[in-house]
Amino acid sequence: MSHPASRPACPPATTTGTPAHPTALPTVGVVGAGRVGAVLAAALRGAGHQVVAAAAESDASRARVAALLPGTPVERPSEVARRCDLLLLTVPDDALPNVVRVLASAGALRPGQLVVHTSGRHGLAVLEPAAAVGARTVALHPAMTFTGTAVDLPRLAGCVFGVTAGPAERGEAAALVADLGGRCTWVAEERRALYHAGLAHGANHLVTLVTEACEMLAAAGVDAPADTLRPLLHAALDNALAQGDAALTGPIVRGDVGTVAAHVAELRARAPQALPAYAALGRATLDRVVTDGRLLPIRAARILEVLDAAVPVAAPAPSDVS
Repeated sequence: MSHPASRPACPPATTTGTPAHPTALPTVGVVGAGRVGAVLAAALRGAGHQVVAAAAESDASRARVAALLPGTPVERPSEVARRCDLLLLTVPDDALPNVVRVLASAGALRPGQLVVHTSGRHGLAVLEPAAAVGARTVALHPAMTFTGTAVDLPRLAGCVFGVTAGPAERGEAAALVADLGGRCTWVAEERRALYHAGLAHGANHLVTLVTEACEMLAAAGVDAPADTLRPLLHAALDNALAQGDAALTGPIVRGDVGTVAAHVAELRARAPQALPAYAALGRATLDRVVTDGRLLPIRAARILEVLDAAVPVAAPAPSDVS
């Protein structure tokens, strides 16, 4: 994979679909043409890479290849790996270790080949079987949700990729991110799980939170819960990203014990499925506003009593040490 030596270590974003190189680019193969893999391969194709093969086991994956990578042959994973210079492994986290081991033991990987996975949780250790045969390895995770359709392609512009790479592969990893239209943030090998937990907590749990809020509003008789929440959530998210804890508003920050108690009573009666999350997030919010001095501890203690009465905190498991 040849890139100009003057290329910056973490280049600015480019527009997806615009070739970033004046010279021939490495051929690409993708194992796991799911929502992420098919889209990233299509973006690289738009940047001038030739996608020579894809592994797609399900009907949905084969349909994505047909839609996003027309004309690309669908092959077995080992054949995909043998045919390409740049191998994208876009399989589920738990499947990744076995996929790498199988490809390496089958002789499908070779010295000098660039093997890249897109798992947020894993770093370079999971690619050790590939490194052992002389392949160069990179962990490259897009911090974005994917639909697996062409809608995702323009969304890659400016997308942040959490990248872990050795010193010799950093330039190529950064160039690859630029070809995808994104920008990179470097994540240490030992911090990959924490990096991924932050993304999952912020994005995945946000979906659960918003869905539960919609259910509460529906139970309250609101005709269009999503439309009611949309402007409030947009403002809250923008403020939280810009201001952090300073953006907190509501009854806990104000110390409104009676309001929190009324919430708990109604949730217990009409939306009990949301009560554990409400109590847990209420406790977390209390900790933050007491720490920054906006709520007096005595007031916080009264709110905590209400939350603990609604959903008691589980006692820690007894130690096995005798």
